[in-house]
Amino acid sequence: MNTSARSIADLRQNYLLASLPDADLRRWLPEMELVELRAGQVIGESGPAACHVLFPVSAVVSLLYLTQDGASIETAIVGNDGMVGLAHCMGGDATPSQAVVQYAGQAYRLHAALMKQELARGGPVLTMLLCYTRSMIVQVTQTAACNRHHTIDQQLCRRLLQSLDRSSSDEFEMTQEGVARLLGVRREGVTSAALKLQRAGVIRYRRGRITVLDRPRLEQRSCECYAVVRKEQQRLLPLPQAA
Repeated sequence: MNTSARSIADLRQNYLLASLPDADLRRWLPEMELVELRAGQVIGESGPAACHVLFPVSAVVSLLYLTQDGASIETAIVGNDGMVGLAHCMGGDATPSQAVVQYAGQAYRLHAALMKQELARGGPVLTMLLCYTRSMIVQVTQTAACNRHHTIDQQLCRRLLQSLDRSSSDEFEMTQEGVARLLGVRREGVTSAALKLQRAGVIRYRRGRITVLDRPRLEQRSCECYAVVRKEQQRLLPLPQAA
């Protein structure tokens, strides 16, 4: 389902768009489409880049790296804090990752050619993109370090916190098998880690739905990777007062 964006205030539901001046958003408004994304939908394949960039509002998207034998691992997560389709803006015609919707919701869609025209103007749009690129590099780098050096328990806590930051609720759908694929680990390890958190009263897990009961303790059990990425995102892309 596609509908036209209604106002500048609607666009500001995405933090990247909220960082731009009204003049830029007013210019984008007629070209923006509000689209519905369903869970599991592939919105960016490995190889040739798609023809649109997406600014999620309530949807959450995972960027996955796929191996030749069919395995996958999550390299980054994008919600209302970011944009899907960064390869278009960096001058590349292809991307090594696959973008898959983790949580259904809405996003604003803009044609990639128009995005390139906006970047050529320079100014706030270019500044926003450079800051976001830097924050994504930090997220991808820290995720790689976390997957290599930290326990499954810590990785699970980090991933739950990332989902929590991009969700309007403290409850979301997340199967243990799905988490195992995202982290690139065995399901048994995720089951054990989730059971520890549930016994400690940090989360509640029922039929593929996880409810976070105690966020402070979840942060305490996570490694430093979550805090490092979040701090860098807030430094580079502070939430505007208008949002």
